[in-house]
This record gives sequence, structure tokens and C-alpha cells, in this order.
Amino acid sequence: MSINRFVLAASLLLLFPMVVMSQEAEPAGGEVDHAAEGHAEHGGHSHSAGDFVNQVGEHIEPIQEKASEFAHQVDQDERAQEISAGILQPIYQLAESFEGTPFYWSAFTLMVIGVVSYLLQLVLGKLALLMKGKINLTETLSDAVGLVISVVGLVLTTQAAAQNSTFTNSPALVLSGAAIGAVVGFVMYRWGQDLELRAAAAKPEPVKK
Repeated sequence: MSINRFVLAASLLLLFPMVVMSQEAEPAGGEVDHAAEGHAEHGGHSHSAGDFVNQVGEHIEPIQEKASEFAHQVDQDERAQEISAGILQPIYQLAESFEGTPFYWSAFTLMVIGVVSYLLQLVLGKLALLMKGKINLTETLSDAVGLVISVVGLVLTTQAAAQNSTFTNSPALVLSGAAIGAVVGFVMYRWGQDLELRAAAAKPEPVKK
């Protein structure tokens, strides 16, 4: 599978739950229409922008309806429920076996490592490559996805730790985890940047005929 097809498939997979959740949280249609009409009264430019938004909404609405209908069918399907339970059950069992302050401290530290390393790699690492004219969009996208995953993991870990342990009540544990995560994340960033710079500086091998 090519990179473009993989990115397209991943985008569609991400779009589906977003469409379903937006459908559930969507305000009443009348309120949106009144707001659009209010903005359109300010001039021709606003009117054109409102028309564009309405056209986009007309195209998205059928997708939202189909996605919501499909999600409802999946929720009611017994096989889907069994598969979902089969996926979640081992995760619940693993979480119960590791539940405790040491586990949440370790998870928090790992997430900080990911956030620091990917953030530095995206900002400083890619800037160094850009100055050499060797920027790689695939690696940039990979680092961006890693940063998003790490940030979401850090938020969820902190929330779970606050509800199920005393980790967040101890400044010593929080600061030590953040400090260790920042140091290790910086080391990981330097290691990754060194590999990327070496790869960028390497001469391409001649094509064998």
C-alpha cells in the first residue's frame, strides 16, 4: 500500500468517529441557520462566506446521517458487541493488575518522554533539516502523530491517576516524573535528530543497471 493510500485510509478512519460525535453534539438546526443569517447581513463578503458554509454543510449532512445510522447499527449488532468486549477485556484486566501509584507514575513519565521528544523533533529537528533543504514530509507527519498520541496519553493518564491513585496528590512524584521524562525525552530527541541528519547527509547510492 502506498503512503498516499495509507494516509487516505487513516483519514477516513479518523473522520468516521468525528462525524458521529459531531452529529450527537450538533445544536438545533434553527439556531445555526439564524446565526448564519445574522452574519450574512453584514455585507456581500459575509453573504458569500455564509453561502459557502451552507454548501459545505449540505454535503456533510448526508455523510453525518449515514455515519450516525451505521454507528447505530454497529452498536446494536451482537457480533460487534462481542468483538468490542474481547478487545476491552484484556485491557481492563491489565489495568487492574497494574493499578496503583507506581504504575501511574511510570505511565506519566513515559507520556512526558513522548511529548518532549516529539515536540522538540517537530520544532527543532525539522528546522535543522529545513535549513539543509532535506525536510521529509513523511517523517514530519509521523512525528506529528506521535506528538498527538503522547499528549492524549498524558491527559488520559493524569485523569486516571487523579481518580484511582494518590499520584497527583504528591508534588514529589509529579515533579520527579516530569523531570525524568523531560531529560529522557531530550536525549531521545537528540538521538533521533542525529539519525535524521546523518541520513540527510548520506549520499544516495547509484542505481544499478
